[in-house]
Amino acid sequence: MFTKFIAAAAQELQNLLPTLTRYTPRLEQLGQAMLSCWGKNGKILLAGNGGSMADAMHFAEELTIRFHKNRRALAAVALSDVTALTCAGNDFGYDVVFSRQIEALGNAGDILVVFSTSGNSKTILAALEAGKSREMLTCAFLGRGGGAAAGRADIELIVDSDSSARIQEIHQVLFHIICQWVDEQFPTIKL
Repeated sequence: MFTKFIAAAAQELQNLLPTLTRYTPRLEQLGQAMLSCWGKNGKILLAGNGGSMADAMHFAEELTIRFHKNRRALAAVALSDVTALTCAGNDFGYDVVFSRQIEALGNAGDILVVFSTSGNSKTILAALEAGKSREMLTCAFLGRGGGAAAGRADIELIVDSDSSARIQEIHQVLFHIICQWVDEQFPTIKL
């Protein structure tokens, strides 16, 4: 019963995985920027909606707690506080649930990483605008050609697919590559 779904997913991923090397310059740029940011006591703020929020939270915890090895904790925060999200949505409208938090928490030299499979979410567009206004480096993990977010971030990682599932899977591969590289930049510590 699942054979056709497995075959379809495998075919799509077989087409996408060989394209990973084209992201190398942007991954290097983001990785170096993250090291520089942490070296200046800065932080990474991350945002996304739905499954993309799960990716933002996943990436943040891999950086803050650990990926493969015990190393120093690194400042990364997913903008996922339910009270902040619902308060901003109730008081100002859903479009500003991330940008309002960025106004409060983002500083010049910090990094904003957003995830959107379509690139058309108003919350993500407002977040990118807020990040720019706070003089943050902005990075967008996108799909479907980047949507309205294309060209709005300093670093863009756009997956060439129209399938949200495949886009998110490649986003995860990309941020896991960054996490693995970050692990290598810090000595192992005993906890």
